[in-house]
Amino acid sequence: MSKKNAISQLTIKGFKSIKNLEDLHLSSLNVLLGANGAGKSSFVSYFRMLSEMMELRLKKWTTQQGTADRIVSFGVKETQKVESFVRFGLNGYRFELEPTVDGDFVFADEQLFFDGPRYGAQWIPLGSGHKEAKLKEAFDSKRFYASYKNDVVAYCYESISSWKVFHFHDTSDMASVKRFGPAHINDYLRPDASNLAAYLYHLSIETPDVYEQIRKTIQLAIPFFDDFALKPRRLDTEEELINLQWRQKDSEYVFWPSQLSDGSIRFICLVTALLQPTPPSTIIIDEPELGLHPYAITLLGSLLRSASKRMQVIVSTQSVPLVNEFSIDDLIIVEREKGATVFKRLDGKAFETWLDDYSIGELWEKNILGGRPRK
Repeated sequence: MSKKNAISQLTIKGFKSIKNLEDLHLSSLNVLLGANGAGKSSFVSYFRMLSEMMELRLKKWTTQQGTADRIVSFGVKETQKVESFVRFGLNGYRFELEPTVDGDFVFADEQLFFDGPRYGAQWIPLGSGHKEAKLKEAFDSKRFYASYKNDVVAYCYESISSWKVFHFHDTSDMASVKRFGPAHINDYLRPDASNLAAYLYHLSIETPDVYEQIRKTIQLAIPFFDDFALKPRRLDTEEELINLQWRQKDSEYVFWPSQLSDGSIRFICLVTALLQPTPPSTIIIDEPELGLHPYAITLLGSLLRSASKRMQVIVSTQSVPLVNEFSIDDLIIVEREKGATVFKRLDGKAFETWLDDYSIGELWEKNILGGRPRK
């Protein structure tokens, strides 16, 4: 998926702690920086909801959150709907969700936007009163008489569906990344890396140069690591299963994923996601520094910067070492004002004098940039 499908502007209103976010500009690399509870997770959660909407799972996602009352800002007595408009390239997607009495959402409005040189700016309505997004239905059915409208529908659906939220926090004994999984599910890396072994095995065959780059990058943070030992196991049903076995240097002994630290597994997941040969147009990662050694965090910063040249990267963090790997212009400061989350971009020129004596992380610690806990 091309980087041209990346998000340029975003409006979110009435979603969790995000009461009124208007026309936030997003660039190639976007680092959300804020204290615990500031609202970074609400921002990431918005993209999870969008992903579920594209797969007709809004009702299921809403139920998992509790009810619609738990999703609209400060409850239905204060907020009557969730509104959003996301702009990417010449296109955009707008929707309004209203809570129902049974705790679900109903679409009060759903539209596509297109502003091309041939047809000019126009809206394509998808309807109202439905409980699951009509965009996928329009994509599957090619229902519009004008062929260019079907092209807009296809572009919008494929763009939004390509935006992926990666979350590698679960490294428990029962985590999918540590267990055997089907070897044939390897077309792309799943958001929770549940198919990591199958995906790496696929890369080792189809793109060995990328696989080798991943292996060498892992070795920078895990010096004793040599290579993966990825061998599918055939069952009686002829299905093949695979798990994340590995070897250390100067040894033929094969280790299991449970013999890697949680931080090591997370780093392997991150490296694979950021070096994947056919990346999503936009990736969103929530607090990727969790459990990583300071040197691994420095490597992660370099990986994120490099990845942003091939895909749009949105990452939330509260790690000083990771923040030091970016520029002021990459940052989006996340704070609470009057109980609601606000997002602020900074002007790098305003901090040039400060940066003569302090790192960006130090400026954040001193609360010069904002985004620190307030009394």
